[in-house]
Amino acid sequence: MHVTAKICGLSTPATLDAAIAGGASHVGFVFFAPSPRDVSFDQAMMLAERVPDHVGAVGVFVDPDDETVARAVQAGRLRAIQLHRTAPEKVAHLRTLTRMETWAAIAVKTRADLDLARDYTGAADRLLFDAKTPTGAALPGGMGVRFDWSLLDGFRSPLPWALSGGLDAANVAQAVARTGATLVDTSSGVEEAPGVKSVDKIAAFLQAVRRL
Repeated sequence: MHVTAKICGLSTPATLDAAIAGGASHVGFVFFAPSPRDVSFDQAMMLAERVPDHVGAVGVFVDPDDETVARAVQAGRLRAIQLHRTAPEKVAHLRTLTRMETWAAIAVKTRADLDLARDYTGAADRLLFDAKTPTGAALPGGMGVRFDWSLLDGFRSPLPWALSGGLDAANVAQAVARTGATLVDTSSGVEEAPGVKSVDKIAAFLQAVRRL
């Protein structure tokens, strides 16, 4: 089984270069002001120039407006958009608007949360199963929270999917073995502090993925 990886929340040339050099299939740029990983359109434009054709740049948004997405797509030369806390109807709208591969994040804490995946059939191209953050949290992800991977036992996703939520170099092999994920996504798992990526941790995570 070939497993690929997305390094999310990149904001500096050095960490972006580390993700690319380590073999990441996707790199994520966050466009959400409350996040410590938020990038401006100018930053995204600068970073996008460093992304080779074989790596997909993914824009990460939280229930965004049309203009934000449209500007980010252009600035970041995005190949996909990843939408958190966004209703299926709006996901479908943004997919039509951008004509771009669209990922819908599903916040998971219980098996019932996985049932929401069906609502995105026809609206999204891929699902991202992420850990549900605590009630009242400003951020939908990137907090190092993981969910019980056994919830995916026997679950048949209606769409291609990726696994996120508290993944790091130490647990990604266990996560893949348990869930069968073929695309894994990490952000806080390769950081020294919120929003501060570590070149060494990025390298270690991607090395762990390559060994799978």
